Parts: sequence; C-alpha cells; structure tokens
Amino acid sequence: MSRAKCIMVQGTMSGAGKSLLCTALCRIFAQDGYRVAPFKSQNMALNSFVTRDGLEMGRAQVVQAQAAGMEPDVRMNPILLKPSSDVGSQVIVNGEVRGQMPAAAYFKLKKSLIPDILAAYDSLAEEVDIIVIEGAGSPAEINLKADDIVNMGLAELVDAPVLLAGDIDRGGVFAQLYGTVELLEPAERARIKGLIINKFRGDAAILKPGLTMLEEKTHLPVLGVVPYLRVDIEDEDSLSSRLESSTAVKPLDAAILRLPHISNFTDFMPLEQHPLLSVRYVQSPRQLGAPDVVILPGTKNTIDDLLWLRQCGLEATVQKLATSGTPVLGVCGGYQMLGETLADPEGTESGRSQTVRGLGLLPIQTVFTDAKHRTQDTATVTAPQLAGAVLTGYQIHTGRTAVQGVPFCRLADGSAEGCVKDNVAGTYLHGLFDTGELTEKLVQLLCSRKDISPASAPLLSMAEYRQQQFDLLADGVRRALDMNALYAAMGLEGRNTV
Repeated sequence: MSRAKCIMVQGTMSGAGKSLLCTALCRIFAQDGYRVAPFKSQNMALNSFVTRDGLEMGRAQVVQAQAAGMEPDVRMNPILLKPSSDVGSQVIVNGEVRGQMPAAAYFKLKKSLIPDILAAYDSLAEEVDIIVIEGAGSPAEINLKADDIVNMGLAELVDAPVLLAGDIDRGGVFAQLYGTVELLEPAERARIKGLIINKFRGDAAILKPGLTMLEEKTHLPVLGVVPYLRVDIEDEDSLSSRLESSTAVKPLDAAILRLPHISNFTDFMPLEQHPLLSVRYVQSPRQLGAPDVVILPGTKNTIDDLLWLRQCGLEATVQKLATSGTPVLGVCGGYQMLGETLADPEGTESGRSQTVRGLGLLPIQTVFTDAKHRTQDTATVTAPQLAGAVLTGYQIHTGRTAVQGVPFCRLADGSAEGCVKDNVAGTYLHGLFDTGELTEKLVQLLCSRKDISPASAPLLSMAEYRQQQFDLLADGVRRALDMNALYAAMGLEGRNTV
C-alpha cells in the first residue's frame, strides 16, 4: 500500500468545531470506500479511553475512529494531556503515563516528543488510505508557534494540506478567519487550501457578500458553510454544553454531580436517550434537590473533588438522600468517594501524603499508587434489582480498592468488581450504560419506586445510536462542503458513492 494521503482541520479557536468536522470527514471518506484513520498529535482532555491493548488515548480520536469504522488505536493520539490543575497535567505518551508535569516543564519536553509523533503517524500512514488530522486551539497563537507540534508545526512535518474552520455561532467569524490567516507566515498560509464557516444558522445567501470579500482579502476559497447540525456526538469535555443541563423535564430525574475535575462524563450519554429520563448536572445542594437517582461520575482529582463536595454541602445532601432510600451510583472516582477512606500515602493522587474519609456509604477502602489499571472488560451485574444486565466497558484508574461488601458485578473471568450496599452502588467500569441493558434495569427500578409504567419501546444500543448520528453528521457536512475541491487538495478524486 502506498503512503496515505492526508487532510488537516485547524480552527480559529478552541471550540470552532474541529473535532466534529474531522469526525464527519472520517465518516465521509469511509462511506466513499477509503480506509481512514484519525490523528491528533497532542490532545488535552479529561475524557479518555482504554484501547484493546490496554493503552490510554483521548476520546475525541476514539469517536473519530468509530466514525471511520476503525478500531481505536493509541497511534491516533500519541500524546494526551490530562489537566490536574490550572498549570499542570498528567502527560501520557503512546498510551503510557510519562509523569505529572507543570506546563513549563512540558513545554521544555514537547519538542523531544516529535519522534514519537512521527513514528505513530508514519505507522498509520502505511496502513490506511487517508489520515484526517485534527489541530488544537488556533495556529495563530503566536506565543506558542516556536514549539508547535499540533498545528502548522505538525502540518509541515507531515506535509499536510489544511482546512481552516471558523465558528460563526460565536460571532465575528470573518475577523476570526482573516485575522488567523494574516498572523500566519507565508509558508503556513500556502498550506491552507480552503476556509470553512462552521455552525451557521439561517439563510446562507445572506453571507455571500461577506464570503466574497473574505476570499478577496485572504486569497483563499471558502469551501463551504456548514449549518449548525443537531447531532448527538460526544463533545470535547472542557466545552461541552451537556454539562449546562440542570433542569429535569421528564418523569425520572437523574442528577449527576458536576465535579470540578469531572472526567468521562460521556459514560452517561446513553441515559439521555431514554424517553423517561432527564439527565442534569448539578453543583450545589439547591440544584440537586430530590432526584430519583444521584450519580457521582469519574474525576481526575478524586480527593480534591471529594473535599469540594464536603465544602459546598453536597456530601451531606447526598448522604441524606441515600439514607432516605434514593439510589446512588458512583463510577470510578465517584465510586472511590462513596467508600470509608481514601489514602494517598505517597501523594501520587493529590500531591501530598494524606488519608481522608469518604462518604461512608459503601464498605470499601481505596489506596492510591503510581500504577494505573487499564483494561477493557465485559461484566454481568449481580447487584439486586439491577441483576442480569450485561455490560461492556473499560477501567482506567490509579486507586486500588479493598471491598468488604457485596460486588456490583462479575467480570467475564468470574472475578468480583465494584460494590453494592442497599440502594448505593459503585463500579470502576466506564461505558457501563452503552449496551442499554443497565439503563433498562435502572429505569425499571426508578419507575417501580414512583409507580410509573416503564416505556415499552426498545432502546438502541449506544453503538447503534452512534452509527446513526455519524451518518446524520456526514450527510450534513457532505452537502455543505465542496468535496471535489477537498479531494483535489489531497491529490485524490472523489468517489461520492453515497
């Protein structure tokens, strides 16, 4: 196989829609018969995933791989930064933790990671026809350009043609695009093959005078105006609008605690699809109110977020709800918080040696170590009232938890996982609702508590639902873009088989 062609999507800012555009292109090229892989040299996110071989990568490239019909592979995201504070992150290279670093230390290191980036990219390029590359932030962040390994710096390394996308929904899109182009060096501008106006609402004809002027000023073609597409595809965690939902509008109210360092909240996307369930994120006792179920999600900083729960009053409120019989579920870090103690003897989780008490709702004790547990798992729930639900998911955590109580589920090898006590349950399994079976069991339990008849319509599994949403996204983007020009930028002829 010859070396893959590539196309890179850069944006005028974070949140311009790069990830979704890349997801759409992965799907479109796959529909057109190409073997496609996504690639992002450096991703910063708290939503991560464990590959089949037990390595960690960002979920944005996992979603893009799923859209392309590919098995997620850590080569698609060789560097992952998981923020642990305003000025520091856990640095993961090729799926393995390299260490906890302040920003200044990482900036000194990152150019030395170019061989890792190129090795991952070159390996993928030998196996696929097209690589869809996602940039990060903006290529016009002139204070960062000297050490850039994710925007124009990467484009030069792999000789990638570039599409530049601006977000019209935030306003000022013409200034975004023109200003970005003007701040680039001539060689960088020459890489841009076209501009994209993203997230447009209304009649595109109104934009024509502005598009004409933009083309005249930048000497670059506008390859499309992509409408604001109402598709349900996982978001980048830091900018997700999902976390803004705080009002219950359906008969059943699922309240998820919006922890300061919340991670992998995509675990709960399947719950949003149920016709009887409202899913909302809360940050105070007043917002929490009296929901039908309380969920403590994963977090990058378990002890810090536990102390935040304590300080803001949510801990006492959750304890009171649990005592009154309200179902409470903890996932990963949320599971650890539900226990009796959380010990960090070496300061690997919280930065200093300490032991703190948990919420005391489950008979478990967690000790944090340097070692990270990363596995893909299948399991069957054994917890009363939820028993029989088959789960597929993954574990990614640093704590080791001793359980004195009843397990939440059994893994495929028969080993116990998680814990349940009365109406409180916890598990390390991310993706626990993806099959739909646990969602149905949970809804049945909540309906029986409120004397509501469960919905009879069968639910799609999350995998099937994602595929539907990928197709909707691809259809909308294909209609909006000049695909022939995009293929030509890569030196390919469009197949347009769909």
